[in-house]
Amino acid sequence: MKPAGFDYYAPRSVDEAVHVLADAGRDCRVLAGGQSLMPMLNCRIVSPAVLVDINRIEELDRVEATDASLTLGALVRHADLLRNPQIRAGWPLLAEATAYVAHPAIRNRGTVCGSISHNDPAAEQPSILVTLGGTVVIAGAAGRRELPAEEFLTGIMSNALEPGEMVVAVRYPRPVAGTSAAFVEFARRLGDFALAGAAVILTIRKGVCEQARVTVVGMGDGPFRAHEAEAVLTGSALNGKTSKDAFTEAVAKVVAGVGPSEDVHASADYRRHLAGVMTARALQTAFERSGGA
Repeated sequence: MKPAGFDYYAPRSVDEAVHVLADAGRDCRVLAGGQSLMPMLNCRIVSPAVLVDINRIEELDRVEATDASLTLGALVRHADLLRNPQIRAGWPLLAEATAYVAHPAIRNRGTVCGSISHNDPAAEQPSILVTLGGTVVIAGAAGRRELPAEEFLTGIMSNALEPGEMVVAVRYPRPVAGTSAAFVEFARRLGDFALAGAAVILTIRKGVCEQARVTVVGMGDGPFRAHEAEAVLTGSALNGKTSKDAFTEAVAKVVAGVGPSEDVHASADYRRHLAGVMTARALQTAFERSGGA
């Protein structure tokens, strides 16, 4: 199939792109990696009147790591993260999850910001941004604004962008000392979208969990932040039997809280079971990485 007709623009600056977007209003799409957008255009799932190709905007192709945060521009590809030693050392959860994204050809073209904006519930990048407490940098005619990930991601394949706005970067705070993390997922075949997955961050000092963040992939309308499981873990002593008991209770909260969908790939009950299994594995792996037995 071929897409419906559209006007094509290839701006060379964010200001120029925003001007085109403002004129087009809602009947417009931004093209970066195109790994989700192009199939949707070809199948006419979307048929915008205007397509804005941002690949010539050099300022969007940047990776900036500081003592406080990591900023990824809208043209940073998944593969760029896997090649960057600063990211592997400072934000290991992001690097670990990115290795699960599809196949090398898709990682070489697809962008991190594009995956987050698209917000497929089974995608890795939106859940990692939520788990790390990241934010999305948005540009529009009125200037720039920054939204926390959980405010930006509004539902299945939807976000909080207003007409005339575009994502220009995402920002991840640097994990504090004493933090360990893990990401696991289960798919029918390597490279497929996950039936379920889990991302975990544990900040442990002197055997006590000071902070926990647990996000489940592939459940409901997007990343599922397991607040009740986090509450169980935060303040718990994690050593020996106490960690096993805390993890068991946290997993039970996850299983009770998720609202998985049912389709040809898996039943809702099976996805719910997988959510518990993936969470348990991620918790145990993160704990072991912290030095726990």
